[in-house]
Amino acid sequence: MAMSNNVIGAINFVAMLLSIPIIGAGIWLATETDNACVQILQWPVIILGILILVVAIAGFIGGFWRVTWLLVFYLIAMLVLIILLACLVVFVYMVTARGSGHPEPSRSYLEYRLDDYSGFLKRRVRSHYKWDKIRTCLSSTSVCAELNQTYRMAQDFFNAHLSPLQSGCCKPPTQCGYTFVNPTYWISPINNAADMDCLNWSNDQTAGLCYACDSCKAGLLENLEKEWKRANIVLTITLVLLATRELSSKARGFELMKLVEQGTKAMPFLKIRICVLYAIDNRNE
Repeated sequence: MAMSNNVIGAINFVAMLLSIPIIGAGIWLATETDNACVQILQWPVIILGILILVVAIAGFIGGFWRVTWLLVFYLIAMLVLIILLACLVVFVYMVTARGSGHPEPSRSYLEYRLDDYSGFLKRRVRSHYKWDKIRTCLSSTSVCAELNQTYRMAQDFFNAHLSPLQSGCCKPPTQCGYTFVNPTYWISPINNAADMDCLNWSNDQTAGLCYACDSCKAGLLENLEKEWKRANIVLTITLVLLATRELSSKARGFELMKLVEQGTKAMPFLKIRICVLYAIDNRNE
């Protein structure tokens, strides 16, 4: 019995460790400038990671100290959390599947168009109320100001690989035909009515630039997509490891043995899960 307690505790300790990458991914997103201004994904990720940690701790305690009701709670809650994590992974994949940059002649950086992105992401930036808050947040950062310290000559700037946020928010769209003075100050052409973004450009260094442009919204969404895809890699790997741990024959065997030996009076849906796990175990054997 002591050995089974130790093994169950060790298995649940692994789940505790696997919650750390999820929490870390959420914290990393929260520290990125664009995600900090938009605040969509980081808190759901952090909260989900904390919940997995709490449930794993409950299973760890239940396994070591034979607290039957904690094991029952752990079995049900961990299954629900794994399903929620899987839904989150699929959701992030779906909303980041669209969108990409468009090359322009004689430019190393790309241009971005709002219509290229998923409806979910576009709704986050099309509302004037939401965008005003995001715009204020973005303009308070050094995303654009640092370009003036890096690029002095026009050709150096045109050859630069700007981030999507810098390309969309810190300069006018290339198609507008503005003349370069420095990365955030441009001379307007005689006719700049090629696009509404051309009219929205302003040399005001504090609240102007292209923060009112659709290209800025598109650049922001492209930045978000890149960061969300990186975070989703971590979430996907963690999901696979959690699901593998949950479905492993040894883990199921010890959990089932514990419940049977403790004489657990499980609820009907828990009994169904135990029967399913037992059937899978017998099939694997």
